[in-house]
Amino acid sequence: MPELPDLTLYLEALSARIRGRKLDRVRIVNPFVLRTAVPPIGDAEGRQVQHLRRIGKRIVIALEGERFLVLHLMIAGRLRWLERKQKPPGRITLATFEFDSGTLAFTEAGTKRRASLHFVGDAAVLASFDAGGLEIEKADLPAFADRLKRENHTLKRALTDPRLFAGIGNAYSDEILHRARLSPIVHTAKLDGAAIERLYAATRAVLDEWVERLRKQASGAFPEKVTAFRPEMAVHGRYGKPCPVCGAPVQRIVYAENECNYCARCQTNGVVLADRALSRLLHKSWPRSIDELT
Repeated sequence: MPELPDLTLYLEALSARIRGRKLDRVRIVNPFVLRTAVPPIGDAEGRQVQHLRRIGKRIVIALEGERFLVLHLMIAGRLRWLERKQKPPGRITLATFEFDSGTLAFTEAGTKRRASLHFVGDAAVLASFDAGGLEIEKADLPAFADRLKRENHTLKRALTDPRLFAGIGNAYSDEILHRARLSPIVHTAKLDGAAIERLYAATRAVLDEWVERLRKQASGAFPEKVTAFRPEMAVHGRYGKPCPVCGAPVQRIVYAENECNYCARCQTNGVVLADRALSRLLHKSWPRSIDELT
């Protein structure tokens, strides 16, 4: 799922291409993507784009006359910019938005239709999409600590809870926790002031660094390779590969459709956290420390 750094790049690329432009035509290719009926989507046509913003992991295209297109990419949704007369991708295209400068294609890979488009007609309805998560770039340490301690969850869950923090998902939470040298399963109530300060600094640094890195990679072009798995990442998606800090093999916890990656030596004092599926299968053969694996 695209997270804050990728969404920031999308917004910057879109602002350069459609801000101040008139939306000539909206074409809904897959009816499932459109989750609203009032106002009708045709009412978006002919309106000028006033600004773009992010609400959590949603992209908002604000049109004149208090009309808003709200796009949620979910896991497999992506945006593509097409030059004039360039055809959109085949089966994966959900909707297109045509401007005199080009066409924005909203796509989704796979068969699970999770990505969504809402077209809303007033600011009050738009506000309902805000889960209330704290925007890290605007937060000082006391605000961050207050939000972190609001509920007692594991750090992994707290960082990815949209009611607590905005724009952080599975990938960057792994990177943040590795940078902060904190276990993904430690509970927020057990954190002392030094750990919270370390986590705050790591959160700010990781997100800022990745925004800058993605900007340099894009070099002004529209983002094409938006993915949660990047070779430069420290632990996310790098199960079994060496930690860039200590060289120990990166570990994982698999749950539902996700997995949490971490370094046992850097984050859990050498303890290999139990993966439900594997530890149930291996029983006593399940390694308890990183030294048993190296």
